Formats: sequence, structure tokens, C-alpha cells
Amino acid sequence: MKTLLIMRHAKSSWNELNIPDHDRPLNRRGKHDAPLMGKLLRDQKITLDLIISSTAVRAETTANLIAKGSKYNGEIVLDNLVYSAEPIDLLNLLSKCSDGYNSILLVGHNPTVEETVQMLTNSPEITMATCAIAHLILTIDSWTDLKKKQTVRNDLVNLWTPKELFY
Repeated sequence: MKTLLIMRHAKSSWNELNIPDHDRPLNRRGKHDAPLMGKLLRDQKITLDLIISSTAVRAETTANLIAKGSKYNGEIVLDNLVYSAEPIDLLNLLSKCSDGYNSILLVGHNPTVEETVQMLTNSPEITMATCAIAHLILTIDSWTDLKKKQTVRNDLVNLWTPKELFY
């Protein structure tokens, strides 16, 4: 069994319309919510073995704030593929992870993170608000088994959003 947490980056700022999308920072609410979501993971006793994030500023900042809030001291892998990925790209990326990692947090963007959660859970009604975390238990022993997604049972344990938890 593997634990996969899929997260949409925290709320980003639209104050500066002239900066490229990739470089947009978090807004005040995003900076507030991300560490709280990290603390939630710590309170839920979820130990992260690896964090993978998009290289976009808002996603990387979210990953760093989650790490701080959860007291994660491991590596944060930045992968540009996550920025423009399709769901199959995320599954392929995860399928290359070492089996030494039992719990992985992936920080990315909509619509891809939402579509990935929907695909893995066969639940088309799931929506991923900013800073939402989907907590899945995968009935796999190896990350390479994600390539055989039709034979894998994935259970959505929780879907946490800052709005439901803190507002």
C-alpha cells in the first residue's frame, strides 16, 4: 500500500497582471492557508517521505509552506513537467518514484490535479479548490503499478480544503 496526497497550490495573486503565469506568487490567503494544511497533515499523523512540486512560484512556495507546517525535512523535488502536465503525465512521473517512498505529496495545478484525483478514484464529482489536499490510499506495492491504473483500487480517505477547515 502507498499513500498519495495530491494538492492544488494555494491561492495565488493576480495583483501584477504583467508577470508570466509561471511566476505568479501566492496572495495573503495562500500564504496563510498552506502552512495550516501542513499542520493538518502533521495532526493527522501523515508522515511524508517525498514532496514533488511544479516549478511555478505559487506551487513551489506552497510546497515549502506545507513542508514547514508539517515539519517535513526531506527533499522537495521540483519538476517542470508538473506545471503543464496531463493526468497521465503525473501518473508516469509517480510511477518512476523509488519504492522506498511510501507517502508522496504532489503539488500541482488545476485542472490536472482535479482530473488526476477523479481518474484515480473514478469519482468525476470531485473538485479541488486552491490549497485542497486529496488523501488517497493506493492498493499497490510499487509505484510502477500506477501504469496499470485500471487494475488498481484507490481509496479517497479525505479531501481537505482550507475553506471547510478554517473559515
